[in-house]
Amino acid sequence: MAANNPDKRGKLRRSDRQSGQRWFALLVLVVLVLLILYWQWSALSSLAADIGDKILGMFGWGLVIIAVIVMTAAGAIWRRQLSAFAQHWKLSQWHKWLGSMVFMLAIWGILALFNLGGSFGRNIIGDPLDFIDILLSALWILGLIVVGVIFVAPRASFHWLANFLSWVRLKIKARIVAKQTHKSEPSRPSVAPISEPLGRGLEERAVGLESREKAPGEREVSLTSAPTPAYQELKEVAQEVWKKYGESPSLVVVDGWKLPPLDILDETLEVHFTQADNAQRARLIEEALASYGVDAKVVQINVGPTVTQFGIEPGWARKYKKTRERDKEGNINVRLDESSKTRVKVERITSLANDLALALAASSLRIEAPVPGQSIIGIEVPNSVSIAVGLRGAIETNVFQKMESKSKLAVVLGKGAGGETIAADLAKMPHLLIAGSTGSGKTVCLNTIICCLLLYNSPSDVRFIMIDPKRVELTSFNSIPHLAETVIVDSDKALEALRWLSQEMDKRYQKLAVEGARNIEGYNKSQPSGEKMPYLVLIIDELADLMMRGSDEVERILCRLAQLSRAIGIHLVVATQRPSVDVVTGLIKANFPTRISFAVTSQVDSRTILDSVGAEKLLGKGDMLYMPTEADKPKRLQGCFVSDAEIERLVYFWGSQRREEVPSLKIDELSLDLREAKKNTIPEDPFLEAARKLELEHKQISASFLQRRLRIGYPRAARLMEELEEEGKEEGGEG
Repeated sequence: MAANNPDKRGKLRRSDRQSGQRWFALLVLVVLVLLILYWQWSALSSLAADIGDKILGMFGWGLVIIAVIVMTAAGAIWRRQLSAFAQHWKLSQWHKWLGSMVFMLAIWGILALFNLGGSFGRNIIGDPLDFIDILLSALWILGLIVVGVIFVAPRASFHWLANFLSWVRLKIKARIVAKQTHKSEPSRPSVAPISEPLGRGLEERAVGLESREKAPGEREVSLTSAPTPAYQELKEVAQEVWKKYGESPSLVVVDGWKLPPLDILDETLEVHFTQADNAQRARLIEEALASYGVDAKVVQINVGPTVTQFGIEPGWARKYKKTRERDKEGNINVRLDESSKTRVKVERITSLANDLALALAASSLRIEAPVPGQSIIGIEVPNSVSIAVGLRGAIETNVFQKMESKSKLAVVLGKGAGGETIAADLAKMPHLLIAGSTGSGKTVCLNTIICCLLLYNSPSDVRFIMIDPKRVELTSFNSIPHLAETVIVDSDKALEALRWLSQEMDKRYQKLAVEGARNIEGYNKSQPSGEKMPYLVLIIDELADLMMRGSDEVERILCRLAQLSRAIGIHLVVATQRPSVDVVTGLIKANFPTRISFAVTSQVDSRTILDSVGAEKLLGKGDMLYMPTEADKPKRLQGCFVSDAEIERLVYFWGSQRREEVPSLKIDELSLDLREAKKNTIPEDPFLEAARKLELEHKQISASFLQRRLRIGYPRAARLMEELEEEGKEEGGEG
C-alpha cells in the first residue's frame, strides 16, 4: 500500500534526507573538535594537569570515596533504581545519613594521618607535628567513629552502654564489699568457721536430703573431715550473705525470726523505648487496615517489657447513594448522599491478624478484641528487644505493697502489656494451675511465688510442702525452715504427703468447729502467738509424673483439697509441662479457676488449659497468659525473673536461722499409720483364707488360677492377689 501511495513515498524520502543531514553535521562537529584538540593539545594538557594537581592536593586519596559515591549514584540512575534507593533512605532515617557522613570524615582523617588525605583531611585532624599531636588526632578519629556508630545504630548502642554501666556498677559494688570485709576482719583465715545452724543447712544442700535413707551401696559423705573446695566456697558465700544482710539492726523480727531485707534481691535497670518506632508501627497498622478497606485509628500505645499493645478504635463503614440531578443549563450532575453509617465490625479486624503480622514483619501477633473495660481492640506486637522484669522492681511498686499490707499470701507475677505490675493474692485464687512447654518459664514462676512468700512470712506463718519429681528444680530450697518436710522427690512419698494433707485438712476443720471460727483468719485471732495455725502451700512442679503413678487417687485428693481447703489455709500451686486431657482433667480444671499458661505448641493445649486459643502465639521466656478467677479473658504478662544467685542468698539467709523446734511431717510414720488404718477399716474377704491355702499348696499362683479354683470373677481374684503380695512383702520385711 505504501508503494502505491505517492504521498507516503515523498515523506520517506524527506525523512531519509533529514537523517543524512544530521549524521553529516555530527561528523563535521567531531572533526572540528579533533582539530581544535590537536591544535591546542599542549595548552589543554597543562591546564588539565594543573587542575588535577589542585584537586589531588585538596582531596588526596579521598577522591576514591567521591568516585565510589558518584559511581553508585550513576549506577542507580542507569538501572532506574534511584527511586527505590530514595524510598529506602527516607527522611525519617536522617540519623543514618548523618552517621554515614561521619564515617566518611573518619576515613578521610585516617588517610590524612599517612599524608594521603590532602588539605581536606588535614583540616579534619589538624596539622600533627609531634607524637602528642598524632595521638590527639587518633583520639579525634576514634571519637568520630563512635559518633558514627551511635547515629547508625542508636538502639543497639544504648543497650550496649546500659549493659556496660551495669557491669561496671556490679564490679565496683563487689570491690567495695570486699574492702569492707577485709577491714572488718583483717586477720581472719582463708576459710572462716561459720555458725552451727548455718553449717547444718549447708550440709543438707551439699549432701542432698538430710533425712533420707541411704541407698544400698551408697558411700557415706563426711563434710567435716575433708571439706571440698566447692563446700568451702559455699561456706564463704553463706558467711558473706549473713554478715551483709542478716546482722543489720534494721531488720523486721516476727516471732523471733528475722525477715530478709529487700536489698537481698538484685536491682534491674529500667529501659525506656523511644516513641519514633512505635509511631511508625502505628502508622503501618493504620495503612495496612486501610488497604483492606477497614477504617480504624490507633488511639493508644502501651509499651510493655516484651510486647507493645496498640489500641485500635474502629471507624465507620459508610454507604452512599448516587443521586442524579439536572441543573438549569441541562447538564446532569451526580451527587453522593450518605445513606447509612455503622461501626466497623470487630471480626473484620481480627480476621486480618496474619496480614498485619506481614505488614509489621512480626514473628507472631495477638489480637485482644475487645480490651476488657475499654472500647478499643488491642493488637500486641513483639518488641525488637525484650526486657527482663526483675523481682525487686516489681515488689517495690505500690500495687504489690498495698496487696502485701492486706494479705500474707500476696505474690507478684509480672508486668502487663502496658508496663503495669500485676500482683495477686494466693488466698483469693485460692489455687493456681500452671502449664507450658519445656523452657517456657514455669519453674521461674514457681521460684518467684516461693521467694515472694519467703520475703514477708516466717515459718510460723507459712509452711511449704514441695514435690519435685524432676529432683533438680526445687531441691535448692531444702535449707529453709519453712519446709514441713524436705523436698519430696519420690512418687510414693508424694502420694503419702497428699494423703496426709487430706487428713490435716479434716483435723483443721475439727479445730475450727471447736473454736466456732469460720476460717483460718478468725481462728488465729483467738489464739496466742505460739499456737496459731500456719498456712500450708503445696507446690507440685510436675503433675504429669504423679498422674502416671496413680491418676485416680491423685485426681481425687487434689479435687477434694481444692474444694474444701480454702477456709483452713491450705493452697495448691500445681505445674505441668504436658497440658493434655489425661493430666489436666475436667475435674482438676473445674477446681482450679486461676490458671497461668506459658507458651504451648498447639491450639489444643491452649484450649485445654485456658479454654481459649492464644497461648500458642506466646514468645516464651516468661511470656504468659494469666487468667484470674474474676476475669473472663486471660491477660498477657511478662513474668518476673529471679536468678539463681538471688535464690541462693535468700536460702542462706533463712538457713542461718534454722531452728530445731520446727516440726516436720514424718511421712514414713504417717504412711505406716495409714496402712494400719486401711487394714482396720476394710473387712477381710471371705475367700482370702482359701487363697492362702492355695498359695501354700502351689508354688506359683495367678489371678486367673484363683478365678478358676474359687469360681469368682477376675476383679475379685486380682484383689486377692494384691492382698497376698502385700502380706508377702510385710513378712519379708519383718524377716
